[in-house]
Amino acid sequence: MIMYTDKDYKETKLIKQGKNSMNTDFIELADWINNTYDSKVINIYYDTIQGKIDRPRLTIIFEFQKDELKFRDGFFGNFDSEKQKIIADKFDRFVNKRFTDSRTMIKRLFGKSHKKYNTKDLFVAFGSFEPIAKDEANSIIPESVITDFKDKLAINDLWTIYRKFSGTTFFFYTDNQIEQYIQNGINDILTEKYFNLLKDYDEFNYFERDSFMIYFDSKENFDKNFKSNWFYYS
Repeated sequence: MIMYTDKDYKETKLIKQGKNSMNTDFIELADWINNTYDSKVINIYYDTIQGKIDRPRLTIIFEFQKDELKFRDGFFGNFDSEKQKIIADKFDRFVNKRFTDSRTMIKRLFGKSHKKYNTKDLFVAFGSFEPIAKDEANSIIPESVITDFKDKLAINDLWTIYRKFSGTTFFFYTDNQIEQYIQNGINDILTEKYFNLLKDYDEFNYFERDSFMIYFDSKENFDKNFKSNWFYYS
C-alpha cells in the first residue's frame, strides 16, 4: 500500500468508513497482533506478487504510522525480519486449519490435508492507513480551489502553491522574500489559513494543527538548482 489509488488502500478505506469489514479469516491474527504489540490493525490484505515465480504476500495494515514503525528498522528502514517470520507462522496456524476430521472428504479420498491460503515463502509487509489518507486529502483539493485560495491571499510575491503527497510548499519568487515573510510572521498566518482549507478534505480528521506545517521555497531556488523542472524537484 503506497498510493491512495492502490487496491489495498481502497479496501481499507471502506473498512474505516464502516462500509465494509475485514475478511473474517484474518480477524484472529489481527487481534493477536494488536494484543501482542499494543497496536491497531484495521485490515489485513492477502494477494500474490506476480513474477517469474508467484509469491504470496500478506500486508498488515495499521491505522497509524506509529504502529507500523514498530515493525520496521527505522523510518526508512527494512521490515523487521523476525516479526515477519513470527506473523507468517501465526498466519499459517490461524487461517490454515488442517482438515483432521475423519469425515472430511479430502482426507477420506486422498489422505491429504488442505491449506486455504498458500503460505509457501510468504512475504509479510507492513503499512499504515493514516499517512496515505493524509496524502489523499491534500491531493484531492481541486486545483480551482487552490487557485481561488491563492487569489484571495493577494500576495504579489507568491509565485505558486505546490502540493506533493501530504506536503504543501508555498513558492515565493526570491529567497529574500522568504526571509521577510518568516520574520514578519506571515508564515504562521499562511499555515493557519491552509490548514483550515485542508481540513475540509480531511475525512478522517488526521491532520492536527499542533503538528501541521507548510514549507516555503522560492522560484529562484527552483530555477537555479532544479532547472525549473518539477520532476527533478519532486
